[in-house]
Amino acid sequence: MEIMVQAADKIDGTVKAPPSKSYTHRAFIMALLAEGISNIKDPLYSEDTLASLNSCKALGSHVKQHCTYCEIDGVSGKPKTPKNVLDLKNSGTTLRIITSVASLTDGYTVLTGDKSLRTRPMQDLLDALLPLGVSAFSTRNNGKPPIIIKGGFKGGKTSINGNVSSQYISSILMAAPYAENGVDLQIMGDFISKPYVDMTLDIMEKFKVEVDFDRAGKSFHIDPQIYRSKDYAVEGDYSSASYLIAAAASINSDLTIQNLTNDSKQGDKLILDIVKDMGSDVKIKNNEVKICGHGILNGIDVNLQNAPDLLPTVAALGAMANGTTRITGVEHARFKETDRIATCASELSKLGVSLTEEDDGLTINGGVHGGVVKSHMDHRLAMAFYIIGLKVGNIKIEDASVYNISFPYFPEIMKKLTTGNET
Repeated sequence: MEIMVQAADKIDGTVKAPPSKSYTHRAFIMALLAEGISNIKDPLYSEDTLASLNSCKALGSHVKQHCTYCEIDGVSGKPKTPKNVLDLKNSGTTLRIITSVASLTDGYTVLTGDKSLRTRPMQDLLDALLPLGVSAFSTRNNGKPPIIIKGGFKGGKTSINGNVSSQYISSILMAAPYAENGVDLQIMGDFISKPYVDMTLDIMEKFKVEVDFDRAGKSFHIDPQIYRSKDYAVEGDYSSASYLIAAAASINSDLTIQNLTNDSKQGDKLILDIVKDMGSDVKIKNNEVKICGHGILNGIDVNLQNAPDLLPTVAALGAMANGTTRITGVEHARFKETDRIATCASELSKLGVSLTEEDDGLTINGGVHGGVVKSHMDHRLAMAFYIIGLKVGNIKIEDASVYNISFPYFPEIMKKLTTGNET
């Protein structure tokens, strides 16, 4: 589906941030592993999170979906071997976490997905699971899906590089309570995207699992224990809200976004500091954020090592800003749904943006016009280009419906908040 975005005069109103995708994934899967029935309140039902929910069903959980909550009857740490190959669509989070969870079954589990998912690297996680007694391997011997996992999580000691994907770490931590023996996990080298692991630890604690870790947060110990069922409310998603925030920052606006907690552990909360540094007024109070944009942005230097999903959003902001914006610390963004550094660079260039692609980011000289861009089937690129369209107009986005992966009804919500815009 194509979307044509025209310039908006103003963004005004109040909107509720969509539920957190990252927290929804984790809540669904911990509810699967828990003893008893959990009610996950205000979950995000998107293509990605439904991949996790469908995996829960395939692994033996009884699930009842409702509009405002999801009832999940857990398997008490004893998931069943799926009857069929699990197609995880485009969800990298589901792929990484379910790889470790599948090792708790008695048989073999096969995980695959769409063309994009089958390019996602997995070897670091497979290597880290091996010392824990888990046999898991790539069917094509290239470290990428399809992945086959043999049941048997013995426990013990292992290590993993911290500079590739925090999801590998979360995966081991989430399955570790049901290993036969305790698990010691050591993070080697730089620890990127640590806030995502902090989110995992936060929700594990709420499901009554204890994790011991050192002050630096690079050494973890988990004793055998069980997740307890929980009524858990999913907080708002700063990743998805970043598009609302960036849109409000780029044109005249008075926008209030509800359901964004002040003390959130989400790394993408950094977007508030970014738009403030670029010239917007930002106020945070009572779990809501108010953005007042003035239509003028200034370029900044920003390191997104702990918030790599913000790369397309900040790249869009940089394209609309005066001066130069330098984005660093996101070399690992090359292994997302697309090589996001390369795809951001190639598509922004089509809109007249002068930029330089670096190994770990982008240097962007402000200045952008309308044109035709491709999403590359990456939901974050599609929404970032939409923001530019609201500013400059005449932006056609090809394969734009991919936004459903993380933010259903995104265009409809933006249309209600804007004036002088038609899509």
